[in-house]
Amino acid sequence: MKVIEQMLAKYGRIEDAQNSLALREVMQELALAGLQRAGFFDKAAFYGGTCLRIFYGLPRFSEDLDFSLLQPESDFLLAPYFAAMHAEFSAFGFDVEISERKKVVDSPVVSAFLKKHSSIYDVHVRGQRALKIKFEVDTDPPGGFATEEKLLLQPYSFYVKCFSLPDLYAGKMHALLFRQWKNRVKGRDWFDFEWYVRSRTPMHLAHFEARARQSGDWQGEALSRQAFRTLLRGKILGLDIESAKRDVQPFVQSASDLDIWSREYFLALADKLEFL
Repeated sequence: MKVIEQMLAKYGRIEDAQNSLALREVMQELALAGLQRAGFFDKAAFYGGTCLRIFYGLPRFSEDLDFSLLQPESDFLLAPYFAAMHAEFSAFGFDVEISERKKVVDSPVVSAFLKKHSSIYDVHVRGQRALKIKFEVDTDPPGGFATEEKLLLQPYSFYVKCFSLPDLYAGKMHALLFRQWKNRVKGRDWFDFEWYVRSRTPMHLAHFEARARQSGDWQGEALSRQAFRTLLRGKILGLDIESAKRDVQPFVQSASDLDIWSREYFLALADKLEFL
């Protein structure tokens, strides 16, 4: 498929370990095309690290597809959109299976997995495990976010409704501060935080607060900028820098970009954080 070859060619020369990440990203873009054809973005918006990567130029690979409904809908199902995604992948020579993930805890997030069985481009993942993409849809979104239509040119031209950058930033900082992982540091959160500060994107504090209140991580008085900085500084002081580097390193092209990472560096970034 010439279109798929063109989509893969944009990555140029990358390490073998990242070939599967490049193919995964192509699959993510095909999935977005199928969802758009099915009218999914009439009621939902794209957010998270993969949105930031595909539409805003984040210089690292990302694994999952995260979406939020525009309005709460407790009985929302992703399954009605599966046929459109199947058709999209089939048109480009991919054989995939899409299955709904069974919930083990009560959650407003609906999940599904897209797994690639075989493809005419398997050469790019030879020796690797089968590719799998996780979809998640937040069916009870916190309010106060804005969206914008972003253009994707491949596999063909179409628009995707995405969270605005300040609201993406707010969601990322909510994950960074309150992610419930006992023995693991998600360095990708810290990489994204660094990128936001370097790009001088303001964080939408009100949307962060709405997320934190909904998750039960912030209660009481209105969240001030100073209170947010205090939360962030506390998180930085407890950060395992080496674990953070190990987590993100497979997803970036140059590990040397992480050499500057230290608690002092992230504290300096925190001082430069801007708010909306």
